[in-house]
Amino acid sequence: MGFKDKMKKWNKYSEMSDLGIIVRRKFFNNCFDGALTCAGIVGGLFIVFLKGIAENTPSTVIVYGFATALAIGISGLWGAFLSEEAERKKKIIDLKKDMVILNDKIKPKVEGILKESKLISEEDEIQKAMVIPLKNNGRNSVPKTYVVLIEKTKKKDKTIIQKAENFATIIASLVDGFAPVLGSSLPLIPFFFGTSLTFFHFLFSYVILAGLLVYLGIFLGKISGGGKLKYAIHLISAGIVTLLVSLSLGI
Repeated sequence: MGFKDKMKKWNKYSEMSDLGIIVRRKFFNNCFDGALTCAGIVGGLFIVFLKGIAENTPSTVIVYGFATALAIGISGLWGAFLSEEAERKKKIIDLKKDMVILNDKIKPKVEGILKESKLISEEDEIQKAMVIPLKNNGRNSVPKTYVVLIEKTKKKDKTIIQKAENFATIIASLVDGFAPVLGSSLPLIPFFFGTSLTFFHFLFSYVILAGLLVYLGIFLGKISGGGKLKYAIHLISAGIVTLLVSLSLGI
């Protein structure tokens, strides 16, 4: 299977599982959480820096910041995978309960109805009904008017909806783990420069943090179809509150 074919398949899975909505929500929530967590850490270390009670090196901030970022990322990835997997398995079970299951035990009971029905001739129509692709077996084939889920004869066989849900679980988990690491790491960039910790390290860190919060506000504004400035102001306000709380604890 070529790259284009894989992309088409992944796009199909994304549409079936509503992955776009889930990924956008997870990216914002977790990136925002990571950014504010980093703001709290940098704020606390800024108080330590002003009081001169710790080693004044940028590496100190980097170690604390990245340790926290990785912890949040691992927690997000692990927790999201387990929760998404459980929720999507429940979704599959609920779908099965709502759909007619054809097997050897009940098939004779519906044959009389099936004989007079129009036969399915295209595999895509079966896939749209979220079932394992079937072959046309003649008069006893399943009619278009019936939405059915055929029991799997082999454990490894999966319906297209199950494949889509598994794909969505993996992607959502990766975003859940990556987004907080991104949000926590970007404000740490200034601390990679210089050998001695200065006031400007913290200043530029907060500038990057403010820029990140503005970007997330614009991101929310695009999703909602307007109000970019409103969302940006809300997020900047949250950053300022976090900074003030961190400074007040130090004081």
